[in-house]
Formats: sequence, C-alpha cells, structure tokens
Amino acid sequence: MDITIHYAFLPHTDADAALGFYRDILGFEVRKDVGYENMRWITVGPANQPGTSIVLHPPAVDPGITDEERNTVLELIAKGAYAAVTLATDDLDGLFERLEGAGADVVQEPIDQDYGVRDCAFRDPAGNLLRVNQL
Repeated sequence: MDITIHYAFLPHTDADAALGFYRDILGFEVRKDVGYENMRWITVGPANQPGTSIVLHPPAVDPGITDEERNTVLELIAKGAYAAVTLATDDLDGLFERLEGAGADVVQEPIDQDYGVRDCAFRDPAGNLLRVNQL
C-alpha cells in the first residue's frame, strides 16, 4: 500500500495576493479556484506533480469556532506562527533568487543546516512559513 500526501492546507488572507505568490512567483498551476459568498478556496501545485496540491483557504471560517478563537487564529497567521510547509527543489539558489527578486518576504537565505539539509525560508503573503530544501 502506498500513502501519498495529496493535499496540504494553508490559510490565505488575500486570495489575489496568494495567487500572485503561488502561481506567478513560484510557478504553481491553479487546479481549482472555488468561491462561496466572499471567500475563495484555491488549489495549486507543481505542474509536474498533479497528485500533490496545496489548498489555500480562507482562515477561521469553520462554523464551530468562536469569534475569540477566530481572532486568535488571525493573530497567529499575522505573526507567521500558524502554518508552514516545506518544498524542495534541485536549484535552491535559483529559486531563492527568483523569490527574493520578486519581493517575497525572506526569512532565511540559503544555508547548510547542522542537521544535514541546505535550505532557505520565506513567508507567503498571509505569513505562512515556506521552507525550501535543496534536493
């Protein structure tokens, strides 16, 4: 039996800004863009990996949470302490230059970590942490 990661979910606070980052800067394809009332769920992913996607969703819209909980989630997102995902590439320095050149929020330049990984880190427009590993 194989188990794969099919979807990961990251909140967005501005759908158009999220599209600008994931589609226009990272180069992900948009697989779905679903609207409901004034909210959007956008599914993106690498063009060569149709089985792996990130769903960018409006944060804290679950009907079971209180306004106080919703505010806490939004505060954590704003601090960049709510969600993260790690990507990987065979050209870490090239991707770093592209993201930095496009004005992405750099958290860490490419470095060799003590634990054996070369990586860098950014925040997306919502504040989600994106680490990128060198393959």
